[in-house]
Amino acid sequence: MSAPYRIDVHQHLLPPAYRKSMDRHEMTAGGWPTPSWDAESALAMMDRRSIATGILSISSPGTHFGDDTESRAITRGVNEFSAELAKDHPDRFGFFASVPLPDVDGALAEAAYALDELHADGVVLMSNIDGRYLGDKEFQPLWAELDARAAVVFVHPTAPPLPMLEGMPSPLLDFPFDTTRTAVHMTLNGVMSRHTRMKVILSHAGGFLPYAAWRFTAGAQFNPGTTPLGILTDLRRFYFDTALSSTPAALPSLLAFAAPGHILCGSDFPFAPEESGGLLDSLLDGYDGFEPGQLDAITYGSAKELLKNRYGSGDEVAAR
Repeated sequence: MSAPYRIDVHQHLLPPAYRKSMDRHEMTAGGWPTPSWDAESALAMMDRRSIATGILSISSPGTHFGDDTESRAITRGVNEFSAELAKDHPDRFGFFASVPLPDVDGALAEAAYALDELHADGVVLMSNIDGRYLGDKEFQPLWAELDARAAVVFVHPTAPPLPMLEGMPSPLLDFPFDTTRTAVHMTLNGVMSRHTRMKVILSHAGGFLPYAAWRFTAGAQFNPGTTPLGILTDLRRFYFDTALSSTPAALPSLLAFAAPGHILCGSDFPFAPEESGGLLDSLLDGYDGFEPGQLDAITYGSAKELLKNRYGSGDEVAAR
């Protein structure tokens, strides 16, 4: 077996206390069955799939279950658990810290604590918060703080404010749509043009953003202060991970749209079963449309450059 080399920016964890909170509130990731998780199983999966480092995050539904005080405590517990895991396995795990939106004051305090004290690699935000998307002016103080810190922000989809179709849990159908919706909402409301120091990763290749980006430039007709070129420029500021998206149908559109160095490797473990993940790894590794060096950039090089607090500017990750 070759030495692990992938940097996986889309890997999840389910701390025991958090899992109990989910169950107590009868919460799921948009109707998707909650998988089992433990650190040892994650490490074994990473070894089998040549993942050197997994950047862990909480998936949908996030950490806010209705009450601000309780949600601050749940969020703090998740982040401290993640920090301890990263401390115990510094070469194998990092983490994106959760914040308890829509509690903006709580989110500001937790982001500062997680980034300054717990040394998180960034923060994770759900694509919508109780039906409010991330371009909402209410969230502007958080964006300003994250930009001032040049933070990495991982946007993960969650269930949209729509009825779930029978037999179609939100991760199956709605999650790619919701990622696209919040990214365009952020762009048309100036989040991406105002805050150019932070780096924002969109899950699952950005939903259908790469495929339909040119269509979204028509939003300039309805949003004063925007232009088609400006919209397209801001959409290309996003980073994209390959979780569940390294297929022969998805990769050409993603590669055609994403800016150089803006595609990162993602597994979506444990919500995506390892069997399907292995197939998607092989599709990524075997894709014949890459330019020279492009596959290495996706699997580890671009993440190494993005996560400078972790890798610095000169450290080498394990070579293939």
